[in-house]
Amino acid sequence: MFFLTSFLVLPNCSETPINDNASISESAASEKIFEAGEKAILKKRYSDAADQFREIERLYPYSDWARRALIMQAYSYYKDKSYENVRSAANRFIEFNPNDDDVPYAYYLIGLSYYDQVQEIGRDQKLTVEALKIFKLIKDEFPGSKYSIKSELRYDFLLNQLASKEMEIGRYYLKRSHYAPAINRFRGVIEDFSTTPQVPEALHRLVESYLSLGLVNEAQTAGAILGYNYRSTAWYQRTYELLKSEGLK
Repeated sequence: MFFLTSFLVLPNCSETPINDNASISESAASEKIFEAGEKAILKKRYSDAADQFREIERLYPYSDWARRALIMQAYSYYKDKSYENVRSAANRFIEFNPNDDDVPYAYYLIGLSYYDQVQEIGRDQKLTVEALKIFKLIKDEFPGSKYSIKSELRYDFLLNQLASKEMEIGRYYLKRSHYAPAINRFRGVIEDFSTTPQVPEALHRLVESYLSLGLVNEAQTAGAILGYNYRSTAWYQRTYELLKSEGLK
């Protein structure tokens, strides 16, 4: 997770070109507001902190301080659980500073804003899909970033959540003898969520569904795939016993 201290290191005066008295005054004013925002964060007054950083963006939109304040604004909103504002601030940062080193972190904050809502609300598939898009983007576009591994972990977790939801629906249909829609759900898990732990059970449930419909060859094929790829799982053993009880290999 993000450590505030990485953002609290202020630049040396030499990093910000000073050309005249006006720019000196602007820099001093920006720094003062920025420090007020930092202090508010340390006191966990995240909404106040966001207001301070937003003020820099409003007063000095083209300054280096505005760039730093904008990413801190996104962070403050995240800590305040103001998720829409997180996405707004982070997207502005990315738009205005596309080559900045903090772009992966801005994307990561956007991903977390969706991720945390999924955890709070429950299995909201729309939010899950949005989070998956962002975490995949970070993995693909910024593989060397320290946020890539974190994104991959959350990506895998959310993918498994979606697969679990599909399995839940599939089991619901299977229990009520609605075999065709059950098969569609289980096949979807196998094809669309092939890297998740849900696949062995999905194959077993396919065998159950096919046997219920008298589709012996299909059942044996699903069982063979399960045996080839997941022989060490309990689901393979259950499938083996099921096929054996039907006089099948």
